[in-house]
Parts: sequence; C-alpha cells; structure tokens
Amino acid sequence: QVQLVESGGGLVQAGGSLRLSCAASGRTFSSYVMGWFRQAPGKVREFVASISRSGGSTYYTDSVKGRFTISRDNAKNTVDLQMNRLKPEDTAVYYCAATTSTIGSMRGLREYEYWGQGTQVTVSS
Repeated sequence: QVQLVESGGGLVQAGGSLRLSCAASGRTFSSYVMGWFRQAPGKVREFVASISRSGGSTYYTDSVKGRFTISRDNAKNTVDLQMNRLKPEDTAVYYCAATTSTIGSMRGLREYEYWGQGTQVTVSS
C-alpha cells in the first residue's frame, strides 16, 4: 500500500501556470506507474497524464499535450504535474494515482489502485 498526498492547487488566471506535486509514502515508489486524473463538477473523472516507473515513458490526454508535463523523482517519492497556459476548461479537482500494474494502457481509471484526496485547480477567465 502507498499513501498519496497532492499539493500545489489553487486559483490562477487563464494563461497562467501551476505546479502540482504528489508525495508518496513507502520505500517502493519506483515500482508504481503514476498518473494524474481530474474531475470537474458534474463530469466523470478523466485521465490527464501518466509516467512509467523509471520515468522513461509518459502519456497525455490530447487536451493537455504541449501544455502539461508530468515528471517524477524516485529518490524523493514525488510525481509532479507542471501545468502551463492554463484554460478555464482545466478547472477540476486533480488526483494523483498509483498502480503496480504494467499491463494496462496507463490511461484507464480502473487500472489505478491507489488514490490521493485531490487538490482543487481553478482557472478564471
């Protein structure tokens, strides 16, 4: 089991930037594929980005490609999401997630076993 705690959310104007961070407990962080998901009011939780165990592979949903960057530091047990050129459509609660599975697409909600509590990101026009 791993515990995940997100931080870095807040209020930002359109075009601005935020950096989210997810801190994980335990000594086996490098064994987990890590992902970021988001959920806006009245909408389903959706995939945003994921990163492989070593950090060598990343995946992004089309709507954030070129604007968001996921990274991880296995020595610090953290995964970050750098969010640039934010849009009002990015407003959501952002969740950090982890899975030990390596056979999935790295994009599926049901692939992830462990979840943080979420951090609110609000982008104003």
